[in-house]
Amino acid sequence: MMDFNFPKDRPIDVICLGRAGVDLYAKEENTDFLDVSGFDKHVGGSPANIAVALARLGAKPGLISCVSDDGLGRYVCDYLNREGVDTRGVVLDASGTRTSLAITEMKAKDCEVVIYRHNAADLSLTAEQVNQSYIASAKVLLVTGTALSSSPSREACLVAIQYAKAAGTKVVLDVDYRAYSWASPEDSATYYQLVASMSDIVIGNREEFDVMEHLVDQGNKDDDKTAKRFLTGSTQVVIIKAGEFGSKVYTRDGEYFAQGIFPVEVKKPFGAGDSFAGALLYSLLQGDTLANGVKLGSAAAAINVSRKTCTDAMPTKQELLDFIEQRNVAA
Repeated sequence: MMDFNFPKDRPIDVICLGRAGVDLYAKEENTDFLDVSGFDKHVGGSPANIAVALARLGAKPGLISCVSDDGLGRYVCDYLNREGVDTRGVVLDASGTRTSLAITEMKAKDCEVVIYRHNAADLSLTAEQVNQSYIASAKVLLVTGTALSSSPSREACLVAIQYAKAAGTKVVLDVDYRAYSWASPEDSATYYQLVASMSDIVIGNREEFDVMEHLVDQGNKDDDKTAKRFLTGSTQVVIIKAGEFGSKVYTRDGEYFAQGIFPVEVKKPFGAGDSFAGALLYSLLQGDTLANGVKLGSAAAAINVSRKTCTDAMPTKQELLDFIEQRNVAA
């Protein structure tokens, strides 16, 4: 059985590094942008979503990011603070950068999302703004791949990982690939491979692993081969997600298993991966087995996509346990 040996007696369970932004969700479900009457405001961005997922479950998460020093940036910080996320690592930037904005339809399929990332505040995070002692106060550092897409955020991520390695803080890479953020496929493959080799756990979907393998094996669709390629360096666990087909889990010591999904009525296609990562890490930090952690992650993902929004749709621990129990009884 995989033993992660997380550091003990640290005040923060997981620090998430990367973007935090604002999401505007269509008020009406199954309605085109043309006919939507208005939008509801929420906090979004994968690292912020994961931090909230952890807080809802009872963990102690922190966030390292950069938001604009304006109403939107302050809204993000206020929301995260109220949710129980430690925001000491969040920088308010007054240089003219802007907090990311995503505007979405609310559809299970063919859901259009319009994202504004010009001069994005989170990508302006510098290495000097990453506090070494803050990283050392956490059991886990989770880096999301979009933060690697350009400088100076890229260097800030690499410095944070070096601080984590020095402190014995475990490193998790959530690939979180967004093509529009990267200059080229070669750039993304290069930096993803570098950071994957420095990470204890690597989480991504099949398409994201395709991006990571761009320089070495274009066209490979063999999950076993992919896992073997990335179970090198520091990496102990590779999780390859496949949407409605569940996920495959591989470990350095040869363990392999698959986890199916929990069928639900889907309201929107986003948020599942962030809920999955939050519940998985929460479970592992409690000393659960990897298999149970992935099961909890899959259940959390199902709950999230059955609800509107991302952050507010994250389940509490009791909601998560009740959801699984109901499915077990039904089975």
